[in-house]
Amino acid sequence: MGALNYKHLHYFWMVAKTGSIGRASARLHVTAQTISGQLTLFEQILGQPLFDRVGRRLQLNDMGRMVLRYADDIFTLGGELEEAMQRGPAERPLQLRVGVTDAVPKSMAYLLLEPAVRLPQGLRIICREGKPRQLLAELATHQLDIVIGDSPLPANVEVRGFNHLLGECGLVFFAAPALARQYRKGFPHSLDGAPFLLPGEEAAVRPRLLRWFDRIGVKPVIVGEFDDSALLKAFGEAGTGIFSAPQAVAARLKKQLAVQTLGSTGEVVEQFYAVSMERRLTHPAVVAIRTAARDTLFGAGAQS
Repeated sequence: MGALNYKHLHYFWMVAKTGSIGRASARLHVTAQTISGQLTLFEQILGQPLFDRVGRRLQLNDMGRMVLRYADDIFTLGGELEEAMQRGPAERPLQLRVGVTDAVPKSMAYLLLEPAVRLPQGLRIICREGKPRQLLAELATHQLDIVIGDSPLPANVEVRGFNHLLGECGLVFFAAPALARQYRKGFPHSLDGAPFLLPGEEAAVRPRLLRWFDRIGVKPVIVGEFDDSALLKAFGEAGTGIFSAPQAVAARLKKQLAVQTLGSTGEVVEQFYAVSMERRLTHPAVVAIRTAARDTLFGAGAQS
């Protein structure tokens, strides 16, 4: 395949968006013959047709739909760039691109990010959720500004980043009211034989929780394991089992969910990190997140 010609791509994009060469010709103020010729050349360069010719109509085929998805991204970003350049620096909105690993509870992610949204200059936040390796790869290619997770950068990941501890806290144990009444007395030893919902294998708190169970001599009955913390809490609220959550979000969970507390422990600590490509954080939104986490959400004392 030859070098990609963006003029050809733009002609293709306009034909695909308008539905015909004639309408694309009118929109671009270029003759239909020119667009038709450039479209044919573009298909030759790619080595594959992008449209199926159905009578006089052009219908996108599978390859055409894939190319259209990329073209949408390219020209949408191009339009945003033009709009941003036309504004003065003071008018350009601050943007934060953040990745949140799926092991981080949604309520915790919100509490961590909320101070950035309240910045006086305003903020456009672009939040992606996923597996740590996927998000760290996007961080390394500067598609993200930070990744928020429940563990520092793994040693076996080929990403040169820096860990910033936002804070740490103990765990609170919750259950639907009937379960809470049944197992609250004698906590934590009452957890022996109790139905329990366990975080997924990638959650950093999981092995600490299991070691704590072993240390205090209890064996809960694991009735579910969940990568998604919101789904885990939904099952917990429905009465399927007992679950744990970070102390920092306990008050919020009691307001949001129909659950009650059984007890808490400081012997199992859950940590939260911001991973960045910078040793020294400079993005105003990221600085606001770190400051609020240390001073308010977790209290003072966290260190980089």
